[in-house]
Amino acid sequence: MSFAANIPLFSIVLCLLASAVSALLRARAAAWVTRVLTALVAFGSVLVLLMGIKNGAAVTYQMGHFPAPWGNELRFGILEPLVSGIFAVVLLSCVVGGNKELQRDIEPAKQNLYFVMVDLILATLLALLYTNDLFTGYVFIEICTIASCGILMIRRLGRTTLAAVRYMIFSLIGSGMFMLGIIFLYSLTGHLLMPNLKSAVAALWASGESHTPLMMAMCLITLGLCIKSGLFPFHFWMPDTYGYSTPCSAGILSGLVSKGYIFLLIRIIRCVFGVEVFYASGIQTVLYVLGIAGMIVGSISAIRENEVFRMIAFSSAAQIGYIYMGLGLSPALGTVAAIFHILTHAITKPALFLSASRLVEVSGGRKRFKALQGAAHRDPMAGTAFAVGSLSMIGLPLTMGFIAKYLFAFAAFRENRLLLPTLLALAISTVLNTFYFARTLIRVYNTRGVTPVPPVRLRAQPGFAFAAILLMAENIACGVLAQPLIEMLTKGLSILE
Repeated sequence: MSFAANIPLFSIVLCLLASAVSALLRARAAAWVTRVLTALVAFGSVLVLLMGIKNGAAVTYQMGHFPAPWGNELRFGILEPLVSGIFAVVLLSCVVGGNKELQRDIEPAKQNLYFVMVDLILATLLALLYTNDLFTGYVFIEICTIASCGILMIRRLGRTTLAAVRYMIFSLIGSGMFMLGIIFLYSLTGHLLMPNLKSAVAALWASGESHTPLMMAMCLITLGLCIKSGLFPFHFWMPDTYGYSTPCSAGILSGLVSKGYIFLLIRIIRCVFGVEVFYASGIQTVLYVLGIAGMIVGSISAIRENEVFRMIAFSSAAQIGYIYMGLGLSPALGTVAAIFHILTHAITKPALFLSASRLVEVSGGRKRFKALQGAAHRDPMAGTAFAVGSLSMIGLPLTMGFIAKYLFAFAAFRENRLLLPTLLALAISTVLNTFYFARTLIRVYNTRGVTPVPPVRLRAQPGFAFAAILLMAENIACGVLAQPLIEMLTKGLSILE
């Protein structure tokens, strides 16, 4: 076994160790530990990705070299290291780009604890991407829930505490349903490793036995992860969670944590239930309908908002709807489109939250749209980053958002299923997205009635400039050079099963 095959386990263990070490360090040292850690994880993911491309097959890493049912496994091919590498780069951008707000919003004595939580979140995301054991997935889901609440409520505002409580309630409901689904599966099959579960589930489904408990398990696991990721109508925790947390937390929670849950669901669909069983159950139709409803309702809610952070938060609910619509559309092209949109949202939403925070700061700390008049001229870098992110969410060519919407439409045409409702939903949602993002862009670039002031220079905000340029470059590069990425996603999905 090559050295690269050990990197996923080393990365998870290193993140857990870093969280323990950060608890003993000062804030500045803990911040640097997190930055170096995420950079190492991103570099390691590249090595694993190159190994996966070279092998063209998945690798099963047996931890401790004990076989099932005592042992535990990691499994990875092309898709897992590709997603983990992008997640690590985005998390690094959030930590670096939101450092100024972290120092402002969090008490100095607690700032090192913030990075403890961030290290734990990175560990859980890696575990959710790589694990081949269903119960291990549940354990890290719970760790992620606690760490997410930690980075939310560490900002001492009454609204953040309320948002953390609401987020915790929804998360625990989702975790409870996920756990009940695991119990059902274990009672039926006696297995927790995904390959063994898939064989047992396929045999039970083919024999016609235990259809009802299998359906119950699929419904519970799917519903649990839908609640945790914020699918309509379980998205009402998003506005306060993203709107009142510090921008770094909003970027991590919206761009990464919710996507980790969805990626775990994709792995469970393909590696536990099997595509044939899951898409014969009819659950995908419910995901499709709720996804389209989320696209429309989330966008309408964003239009009705008067504060920029809450508008971006409701936009996140709409983008989650796109992903679930793709999963319900088809197991092949629709799922590729959904994964591409996961990456699109992971890159774009942190850029929007970070840049919106700078626009608010140069507008006297006021979040309402009226106060943001001409803000892009007061901070040109923030205005540019917000513009690129907004145009990506609208779906302008040369951005990732355009490619994602094209892939959804292409999947509807090629699969010849649900063509009309898919195209209609894409058209309506795009018009709604254009309305509230274009309205915001016009506001921040319009200088009518605004007294000119010297713009903020890049040297005054090096961390944000680094994050903004990195996220914009990723967005445009993946939009212009999308074909190699799509090919890797397609091949990675084919060897995921």
